[in-house]
Amino acid sequence: MVKKSIHDINRKIEEGNVRVVTAEEMVDIVKVTSVSEATKEVDVVTTGTFGAMCSSGAWLNFGHSDPPIKMKKVWLNDVEAYTGVAAIDAYIGATQLSDSMGIEYGGAHVIEDLIRGKSVDVHATSYGTDCYPRKMLNTTLTIDDLNQAIMQNPRNAYQKYNVATNSSNTTLKTYMGILLPNNGNVTYSGAGVLSPLSNDPNYETIGTGTRILLGG
Repeated sequence: MVKKSIHDINRKIEEGNVRVVTAEEMVDIVKVTSVSEATKEVDVVTTGTFGAMCSSGAWLNFGHSDPPIKMKKVWLNDVEAYTGVAAIDAYIGATQLSDSMGIEYGGAHVIEDLIRGKSVDVHATSYGTDCYPRKMLNTTLTIDDLNQAIMQNPRNAYQKYNVATNSSNTTLKTYMGILLPNNGNVTYSGAGVLSPLSNDPNYETIGTGTRILLGG
């Protein structure tokens, strides 16, 4: 059994001869050599993850209008985004439904439309203040008009999901999307080889009391 301490790895980092690989690279190294040989060779495995799931969304900064507005509520293509932050920031969740189209259109569609460069209708309301006097805003914008558009997945590192499919003869509507009949499609969420939990299914390394940091 190969043993390495945090002290040993920190010393190698200070000396500049530490071996760092990504999770994808580690899988290939293990295939070519073995688990024990890979453990000897590699000191640090980075496992940054990004797999869309139910908490996924995007932080948007719209920039100031003239006169400026503190958005109390905002809708993008009739999909409401969360505005309980700064004046012109909002978080649009992937599973938020359209007020007019319901389950047929939602936050994930808005994010896709923005990424594709399509125009998105914005409607915002406010209570109005002396510093932010505007009480209503209606405009159209693309992703190029935004100051920032940052996708975020709050629970990537510690979440494991099963694949969902539909073996019945009728279409099933779920809050993660439509499942077509007769196994016509599948929905899933995960980061594959990047997921620490998927790589440790029996919790041999990660478990109660384990001194390991998972950044989600």
